[in-house]
Amino acid sequence: MSNKNEENVLQEQALDNFASTFTLKPLVVLRTYFFSLLIICTGHVSAQKLKKEDRQLHNNLQLHVTFLSSDAMEGRRTGTAGEKQAAEYIAKTFREIGVNSKGTADYFQTFDVQEGRQVNTSTHLLFNDHSLVLNKDFFPLAFSGNGSIEAMPSIALQEAQMPWFFDVKDLLDENKGNPHFDVNAAIYGRIEDMVKKGATAVFIYNTGSTTDGIAFNEKDRTPSIKIPVVYITKEAATKYLNDASASIDLKVKVEIGPKMRQGRNVVGYIDNGAATTVVLGAHYDHLGFGEDGNSMLRNTGKQVHNGADDNASGTAALLELARALKNTKNKQNNYLFIAFSGEELGLYGSKYFVDNPTIDLTSVSYMINMDMVGRLSDSSKTITIGGYGTSPVWGELYNATGKGKLYNTNLVYRFDSSGTGPSDHTSFYRKDIPVLFYFTGLHSDYHRPTDDFDKINYTGQMHIVKHILSVIDAAGKQSGKLAFTKTREQQMSTTARFSVTLGIMPDYTFSGSGVRVDGITDGRPASKAGIKAGDVITSLGNNQVNSVESYMQALSKYKKGDKTNVTYQRGTESMTATVEF
Repeated sequence: MSNKNEENVLQEQALDNFASTFTLKPLVVLRTYFFSLLIICTGHVSAQKLKKEDRQLHNNLQLHVTFLSSDAMEGRRTGTAGEKQAAEYIAKTFREIGVNSKGTADYFQTFDVQEGRQVNTSTHLLFNDHSLVLNKDFFPLAFSGNGSIEAMPSIALQEAQMPWFFDVKDLLDENKGNPHFDVNAAIYGRIEDMVKKGATAVFIYNTGSTTDGIAFNEKDRTPSIKIPVVYITKEAATKYLNDASASIDLKVKVEIGPKMRQGRNVVGYIDNGAATTVVLGAHYDHLGFGEDGNSMLRNTGKQVHNGADDNASGTAALLELARALKNTKNKQNNYLFIAFSGEELGLYGSKYFVDNPTIDLTSVSYMINMDMVGRLSDSSKTITIGGYGTSPVWGELYNATGKGKLYNTNLVYRFDSSGTGPSDHTSFYRKDIPVLFYFTGLHSDYHRPTDDFDKINYTGQMHIVKHILSVIDAAGKQSGKLAFTKTREQQMSTTARFSVTLGIMPDYTFSGSGVRVDGITDGRPASKAGIKAGDVITSLGNNQVNSVESYMQALSKYKKGDKTNVTYQRGTESMTATVEF
């Protein structure tokens, strides 16, 4: 039997994990490994003063964060190869710990994310038997309807039941000095009028010198027009549409569909044969290269956002909680561990799980969520604990003294009673499940490429894990499920600034036009107006609502005391209500 010291074992474990997971990028992995090893060895020295058990926990946390936030993961964006490799690492760790799989396919539970719209390859256009090239000579607009048409219209005539041609030159010239002019909104309005007058398709082009900026916007959630709407580029228009008196033999097919990618939750389970289950969760996805527009940097080129604190730190804590609970004598509960993806896009993974659970949600006693737990300040030692008001038990546990006191190495608690917020515990709160949310605070590296593993406070993270274990142990002494209490709502983030709210929680996974209501706060304007969860808000006053962002922008135009109408869809029925802010 060989005798290896702890440092060598840690180094060999890191090398084994990197080598076994990455086979396609050996140079990147090797470079990442040696840099990581330097940090691990440095951290090992700083951890020497810890007890052996704590030192192993410290080192394990550091190992997980270093691996998950390496450049080789390419930022763990949902639906990418980097996310898949991170998911496989998490599943492999669950398996090594002895945690059983509880996904829909082994440890994995896949879900779809609709990014927007895309032009399918069957789309084509022929003018006088000449085939035009998609994205070079033409493209449909994002709000175009699908359909196939063969006809011989005159460019200059606008006849009912025929395709129409629309030169935007005059429209652009008329609004050249208007800073509020929105060409897309103007075109949409014009085409709606053309549909009413019998146009079966609209071909848009620009013979003027003013740049129109018209493009296919895959993020556009404007309701689709009933007919095909196609933009002809200036070069193609010059070639085919230069004679306004001519007729064109055209054949067109437009097919626009949803642009999808697939995320995956990683789900592990410890079955103690108990009547109740505790859920522990953390999201492992991050921003990739910032492709989804959620980076705090703008116009800086392609940079990997490694997301060490957000949220490799919470994922590492989840894995080590699984290890500890696998070995604990506390068997009062079963334990479900979920590493969520799609959190950065709007809680996709957690919302999908609670709507498609792999266990009976009625057996869940409570849920603990860890998101950004790696930057505990050595000076303030402050940790925010959200969800404090979702069960009366939390107050009892945190106010306990003597032997019943929770593990605390000078941690300073900052309590937030709300069960909602911009992380995955919100999805469980929506199912009337008590939650706790652990968070060490925002910092200058948040959603930036500089959120790296060498900035994590691993000792602080270790103390947070031990603290959460003490919460689980203390809560396990309660009989049955924890009592649930409703709390106030927290507003999700947006680029808009506003002083009033309707009192709704938007469903960020809704892919249709409008804002679907996921939750209602009692006593707020939406509740008073009779709006319910499941309703889809389509306008606020004169402002059309196509997305969460346009909803927030609309809210920013009102102040306290203002009244306005809200139009919303309930099933197939369109409804209007008056609200007062």
